[in-house]
Amino acid sequence: MARRRLRGWNPPLENINALVASGGPRLLARARELVVTNGYAANACEAFASNMVGDGIKPSSLIEDAAVRDRVQRRWLAWTDEADADGLTDFYGLQAMVAREMFVAGECFVRMRLRRSEDGLLVPLQLQLLQSEMLPFEKTETAANANRIRCGIEFDAIGRRVAYHFRRRHPGDSTDRGDVIPETVRVPAGDVLHIYRPIDAGQIRGLPHVAPAMVRLFLLDQYDDAELDRKKTAAMFAGFITKTAPEEALIGEAEADLDGAALASLEPGTMQVLLPGEDVKFSSPADVGGGYEAFQYRTLLAVSASLGLPYHLVTGDVRQANYSSLRAELVEFRRRVQQLQHGVLAHQLCRPIWARWMETAVLAGVLDLPGYPAAPGRFRAVQWIPPRWDWVDPLKDIQAQVLAMEAGITSRRKVVEATGYDVEEVDRENVTDARRAADLGLSYRTGPGETQGARATPATRPEVGDGASATDPPTEQE
Repeated sequence: MARRRLRGWNPPLENINALVASGGPRLLARARELVVTNGYAANACEAFASNMVGDGIKPSSLIEDAAVRDRVQRRWLAWTDEADADGLTDFYGLQAMVAREMFVAGECFVRMRLRRSEDGLLVPLQLQLLQSEMLPFEKTETAANANRIRCGIEFDAIGRRVAYHFRRRHPGDSTDRGDVIPETVRVPAGDVLHIYRPIDAGQIRGLPHVAPAMVRLFLLDQYDDAELDRKKTAAMFAGFITKTAPEEALIGEAEADLDGAALASLEPGTMQVLLPGEDVKFSSPADVGGGYEAFQYRTLLAVSASLGLPYHLVTGDVRQANYSSLRAELVEFRRRVQQLQHGVLAHQLCRPIWARWMETAVLAGVLDLPGYPAAPGRFRAVQWIPPRWDWVDPLKDIQAQVLAMEAGITSRRKVVEATGYDVEEVDRENVTDARRAADLGLSYRTGPGETQGARATPATRPEVGDGASATDPPTEQE
């Protein structure tokens, strides 16, 4: 490792927390500007959030009593519309905002705020999202109670998070003006959720997901702007006229204006006789060359690899894609997304919010759960269902799921949950639909529980001797 070729490679031996503390604010500012001004970064951010959250990571309660479970699910669904403290979206919209913040800033803070009974909420609990800038990177000191404060997070003697020291105002918001007040406020850690993907052991603050691709995206944007300006400037010159005597008038030259500038123009169909010594040379600007597309493709391919996103999701370019290549890259991408869904969003965001919501609902009298104080874990059991995946060829995937279910390899619950729905909710809807169809005397080709699609009863052909031709279309067997 000390050979000549590596002699100039001497990286500093720094912990990730030291790197984040020193370069975090600048890195965060660059990431936010890039996502706002760069089209590829903006598209990648939306693709990351939509695949991570979709229409929401939704809970399916595992309470054994069906009636109690149904009551809890209904109360939760009603509360999701009131979850946002700003009143701009619902709980699943907040999940999408958290996913975007993870892409841009690498982290997001969620403050769980209890409300008064006179606020008129179904459950007196709301969620307030705080950006990474609200927790100062530079606040590293010893608190009055002898606890250590590192990058705005207060730790006790054994390394547990006990509080967060948030700014009262966003440092970049010039519209938020008020009285002079202390810069930060201490918020207990039990009321704050810190959502981020830990890359290294002991990491206390998040890194922007877009960070590995920032340099390439920034330089590529500058290159595209320079190339566009070059072509625009070259296109403004139609031709150049040379003459031996500078005092002679140009072809079609008008009188000079007050500033001494004169323009020369040609009318359509003009036949102009040149004077002796005059010559016209038309502009032929250089093209971008045949390597432009290849250079762009390779650069954007490196950007996609740095972001961990498929090339077509970053660029929208599917010209070189086919079914096999799309499916291969989507399988790997979705493995990564599922890792973040279950290890970060479900564990750090959804799970503690569900527990706090249920506790608040019981204390407020919204939920009647006898035995909850003695065994809260029995009621908090829940499974978080991520959004469904839409494949390139859904028919083949559904057929494979049906075969796996019939062979006992998987359960019907797992198959339904793979679509992003709760199996009990689907069953209730099927029962309701079947009862309504029977009451109205409706009859459909297939119904719940009947074999359909590729597994349906095969069609048969009538015998030729029965008066039908062998080329007649097949009829379904009743």
